[in-house]
Amino acid sequence: MSFLKQRNPFENALKQFDKAAKILKLSESQIAMIKEPRRVIEVNLPVRMDDGSIRIFKGFRVQHSIARGPAKGGIRFHPEVTVDEVKALAFWMTYKCAVVNIPFGGGKGGVVVDPAELSPNELENLSRRYIAEMAEVFGPNKDVPAPDINTNPQIMAWMMDTYSMHKKEYLPGVITGKPLEIGGSEGRSESTALGMVYCVHEAAQHLNMQIKGATVAIQGFGNAGSNAAKFLYEDGARIVAISDISGAYYNPAGIDIPKALEVCARNRRWVLEGLEKHTNVQKIEDPMKLLELDVDILIPAALENQITEENAPNVKARLIAECANGPITVEADEILDKKGVFIIPDILCNAGGVTVSYLEWVQNRMGYYWSKEQVDEDLKRIMVRAFNEVLETSRQYNVSMRIGAFILAIQRVTRASELRGLYA
Repeated sequence: MSFLKQRNPFENALKQFDKAAKILKLSESQIAMIKEPRRVIEVNLPVRMDDGSIRIFKGFRVQHSIARGPAKGGIRFHPEVTVDEVKALAFWMTYKCAVVNIPFGGGKGGVVVDPAELSPNELENLSRRYIAEMAEVFGPNKDVPAPDINTNPQIMAWMMDTYSMHKKEYLPGVITGKPLEIGGSEGRSESTALGMVYCVHEAAQHLNMQIKGATVAIQGFGNAGSNAAKFLYEDGARIVAISDISGAYYNPAGIDIPKALEVCARNRRWVLEGLEKHTNVQKIEDPMKLLELDVDILIPAALENQITEENAPNVKARLIAECANGPITVEADEILDKKGVFIIPDILCNAGGVTVSYLEWVQNRMGYYWSKEQVDEDLKRIMVRAFNEVLETSRQYNVSMRIGAFILAIQRVTRASELRGLYA
């Protein structure tokens, strides 16, 4: 396992919290109510494989907070999932929902598995087993999961169906990120990237930066990263570098993003492999060097702990938009802050996904579905308002955007916890 992955993401998350809590002068009782997760569930998932054998997979679900509403957060399938990673992601979800002021708490789930090693039948069996083993945990008013790394609308459909079968009723509101045909929302698939782009536009205006002609590097070309590239390319930005598991690709004159999307679509898995053969790009020998390119805007859209105290001094971007969760360590944050880099923090920047998940949940409960135009309009209104509230908070307390976001979110979660009190 790499040095980057050895860092404990939950410890990083708590350090970020502690900085904001200290500024707010929270009491020990207030901190005790909102800091640690309320519930951590770990299960063994027996799955029958195609050859008739039974294989056991480890699964997790963490509910960090339900003070402001049902727990909300994705389920990821990844061979390196750990309980600390899931705890950190659930923690961030609590404050992400509070930052954009939607009525959810924070949750997250994961299964230790490489889904590429499973057949479609085995993947379905695992997905159904996960939700069945935790049927009492989930519910439209209790805990509402969604897609995350290596999960998708089809997996959400299997999970929703399994839950509905257990409860003997049709309950689309138990899960979001579903296919449109069974209660999904228009605009959900590109919502994380679109929400980020709305924030980037607000930040550019604040920094007197023009998006048209701005140079951009994007680490990660999955759903969020590829859609971010597409939207910014359409806005006139020059995307000079992109990367995924197949490597990093660079062209100082700008990458043809429609061609890159076409290459991904042609590959068996959604990867950029072979892009250098089809376009005028070169492969970067060390993909991590993408983070150090001389660009206006850097978008980490991959995994946690990508920018550390080791490479932060070499980061040259003026604006960083955290499309991934926790891509910058606490130590790197301090270095970048001293350099004057403007960071749109993850709990604000990538909250577009959970925002449209909220809109999907609302539509499921009403049984009435909106057009993509209406969904995008609501998403823009919520993200722009949240960005400016965080900016105003950071100015009020003379802190970074990250600490400003945590201050705003912690105030909302603390207030909700105090209003609800303790059931004795």
